[in-house]
Amino acid sequence: MWVPFNLHRDGKAAAVVMPHGGPTGQTLDSFNGNAELLASRGFVVIAPNVRGSTGYGMEFQNANIRDLGGGDLKDEIAGVDVLKATGFIDPKHVGIWGGPYGGYMALMAIGKAPSMWSAAADEYGILNWLTMLQHEDPGLQEYEKTLLGDPVKDRAIYEARSPLQYIRNETAPLLVLQGENDIRVPHEEAEQVVGILRAEGRTVDAVYYPDEGHGFVKREHQRDELARAVTWLQKYLQGAQ
Repeated sequence: MWVPFNLHRDGKAAAVVMPHGGPTGQTLDSFNGNAELLASRGFVVIAPNVRGSTGYGMEFQNANIRDLGGGDLKDEIAGVDVLKATGFIDPKHVGIWGGPYGGYMALMAIGKAPSMWSAAADEYGILNWLTMLQHEDPGLQEYEKTLLGDPVKDRAIYEARSPLQYIRNETAPLLVLQGENDIRVPHEEAEQVVGILRAEGRTVDAVYYPDEGHGFVKREHQRDELARAVTWLQKYLQGAQ
């Protein structure tokens, strides 16, 4: 958790949840550039190590297998409850920013718990595990099956664990950032969510970075990514123009 220096405990600060990638990732107690950037702009930030994270034993790491976006999303929401209990934040000004599994989690969050979120930023997140299986590289196809099962026999699990089932419930303005050449989370995932929300008349914006894969390596794209995400969250959570 990151709190701006000398922040008043008056329930007025905006907050951002930052789910990590993976799903078997882990946010360490160390310098986090994105979190520090947000804290320097007045945001309270929390990055929970939810069910499925590494570092807490194999039982915990395997706790969200076939339950992606289930128990782990409840843990992200519990992070918001922790922030509320601090007395720092305004519960009506909470956002979520993450990628790539963190992007999936952001999409799942705004679809399954729409009343909690006032803004979201999704970086190369997964919308539909079935279309992911069609377009991702072969190694990841096999990894996805270890998380969700057989795509034919367990199709219902793939569908229930996909944000596609819930995304039309969202009300939070959504920013989507995607590399055009990403073979791990192909651009079709971003295009689907943007197309659906635009057809629904929702507030959504998208940037597709040329010559970028899974993550952005060009300095100009990294600067643009951070500037766009922070500006988006400031606009919808802090009222900044």
